[in-house]
Amino acid sequence: MQLFPRPQMNNQLRLQLESETEVEPPSLQLSDEPEVSRSRRRKPQNRSDRDRVAIFIDGANLFYAAMQLNLEIDYAKLLRCLTKERQLIRAYFYTACDSSNDKQQGFLLWMSRNGYRVISKELIQFPDGSKKANLDVEIAVDMLVLSKSCDTIVLLSGDGDLAYAVNSIAYQGVQVEVVSLGSMTSDSLINVADAYTDLEEMKGKIQRKKG
Repeated sequence: MQLFPRPQMNNQLRLQLESETEVEPPSLQLSDEPEVSRSRRRKPQNRSDRDRVAIFIDGANLFYAAMQLNLEIDYAKLLRCLTKERQLIRAYFYTACDSSNDKQQGFLLWMSRNGYRVISKELIQFPDGSKKANLDVEIAVDMLVLSKSCDTIVLLSGDGDLAYAVNSIAYQGVQVEVVSLGSMTSDSLINVADAYTDLEEMKGKIQRKKG
């Protein structure tokens, strides 16, 4: 068997081919994106009405927000507005209560008979005379538990203490929508939510008709 030497590439041809294959790497350009309005950040997208939604309402936060807006809330309208024709799993309403207040007891009874699960805690009186009942733990635990059975969680609160729980739920693939008055909402809560709506934008939809 006769061996033939490997043909040598012409040096001029080699240089020509190498120069043709050299490609300059693309330059990285950073564009300055316009600042997004705080109250209109990441609006929720339209989703299927088969989505399962659970609603968690911080009663104290909603009460003070309504005072700021001079708003008398129709809670039936509020529930429909937050559900958005999706499949409602549960709607929880968390509030401090005074068992001696008959008017409040009547309101909570109405809520429990009209689509809400009422979670209440008796007010604790402090030495300075003030009364308070904190339900952050109850809200956080219930959201984490129910997040396994729904696609979207709606949290009506501006309390930044709930941001850690919201972030944990988001990591599970559950969408979290936060609704609250902008001036009473923590940035840390807005930053971890998938969507944020200022309660003031909903005022006309949830206003109770007088008379």
